[in-house]
Amino acid sequence: MKSDDIATPKVIGSNVRKKRHERHWSLDELAESSGVSKATLSQIESGRVNPTVATLWKIAQSLETELSMLIRSEEETVRTFAVTREGDLPRLTGTSGVKIKVLSPITLAGELEFYFLTLDPGAVLASEAHEPGSHEMITVISGTLDVEAGRNSIRLNAGDVLNYQCDISHRISNPGTEPATLHMVVKF
Repeated sequence: MKSDDIATPKVIGSNVRKKRHERHWSLDELAESSGVSKATLSQIESGRVNPTVATLWKIAQSLETELSMLIRSEEETVRTFAVTREGDLPRLTGTSGVKIKVLSPITLAGELEFYFLTLDPGAVLASEAHEPGSHEMITVISGTLDVEAGRNSIRLNAGDVLNYQCDISHRISNPGTEPATLHMVVKF
């Protein structure tokens, strides 16, 4: 942690108060448990003093939390909020009549992947076995699909959801006369 990442006394005080409230403790209870006076705790929580590391360590131990949780500023938390416009979605080249859009970010590749597929009438997406323990979950958006995984097979219609192990050869086909669309999630 860099020195400019350390929170202000107001943020430290807010974090101490939040952790104390999570335990449903009064200032008296925290003072008794930590050995830090109630007056000092009150000043810390109000952001009027900048406590020493030793004082914060006592408080953290009493609250059964990490010291870093008391000095972390909420602004430090980076939250993901990323959009990819439809025209920018990566597309994979599938077999004839199969269109695949990649919906998941590249950072999830090989871990958890999301796809939107369109299968033209008669199109087949055949896949070899994925990594051991892998699963696919498909949700049919429109049309009809036949899915085979090992010795299992089923016909699915719009709104149906199927979860199956894909660490065996498997295939998805469109037996209908209209294009079929589906969402696919692959968990490795």
